[in-house]
Amino acid sequence: MNSKLPSQLTDMLLMIEPIQFGFNKEAFETNSFQNEPRSDETHSIQGKALGEFTRFVAQLEKIGINVHIVQDSLDFYTPDSIFPNNWISTHESGELFTYPMTVPNRRKERKETIIHSLIEKHGFIHTDLSSWEQEIPPKYLEGTGGMILDRTNRICYAALSPRAHLDALQEFGKIANFKIVPFNALDKSGEAIYHTNVMLSVGDTFVCIGKETIVEADRNRVMQSFQSTGKEIIEFTNDQIYSHFAGNMLQVKNEKGETILVLSDRINQELTLAQRTSLEKHNDHLLPIDIRTIEKIGGGSVRCMMAEIFKPRS
Repeated sequence: MNSKLPSQLTDMLLMIEPIQFGFNKEAFETNSFQNEPRSDETHSIQGKALGEFTRFVAQLEKIGINVHIVQDSLDFYTPDSIFPNNWISTHESGELFTYPMTVPNRRKERKETIIHSLIEKHGFIHTDLSSWEQEIPPKYLEGTGGMILDRTNRICYAALSPRAHLDALQEFGKIANFKIVPFNALDKSGEAIYHTNVMLSVGDTFVCIGKETIVEADRNRVMQSFQSTGKEIIEFTNDQIYSHFAGNMLQVKNEKGETILVLSDRINQELTLAQRTSLEKHNDHLLPIDIRTIEKIGGGSVRCMMAEIFKPRS
């Protein structure tokens, strides 16, 4: 039996090339990070988003990260398909999960061709949690948008929201063998933060957290869980979370085994000296990405665009 601890980092990513990116009115109801475009902007959004996507992939590949690119299709209207981490996750245990999506037009993002390709290539076993959409009332769990996984310590952190329901979280935890640490966190309007990954990121040896977004009743419990793992806690202000996508970052590794923190160019420009020093201590490279159109219109940043592929461990 292989007793090696699960890896926190992967060197392989799945990314979806957009062909119909735009403002998703259905998603806007629960995503305060979206901004509706002006009428004179709508015709140029797809082109700008494609350019940002292409440059993003080029930067990842240049630094030695393997990116598996799938082009979206015109079969269905899926303006948010550029954010695949919400509907799929893979694990070294050999599990591939697909998730219940809150917004009806996002459910079409779950492409059988992608699922089958990953199963055939890597031997994953598929667990489909999307049946939670049919519950009365329905319950949702939008993948590693709604969950932040400390894979090594088998802890799943989740800000409860319309897109992350406790019942679905508990089923995931039972199947995947993760302890669930649920909490409540608020956006700038005082509503539930729609995705945990806008305020929290867990790396191999550190945690980035918008601590003050967590309601006071839950804050100490969550912070104690981080402390118990021995990871350094790097705190971000509410303004950095709400205005600059501070939590929406992902640590990966390249073909040389170097650690790379992929983050929005917006937060890269707003880091304090202390924050930058801490992040540089835990990463061989910081890789800032400028995706201003995608962030403004889609309400998600770099982490949302990367679905990690963890090949099953033999």
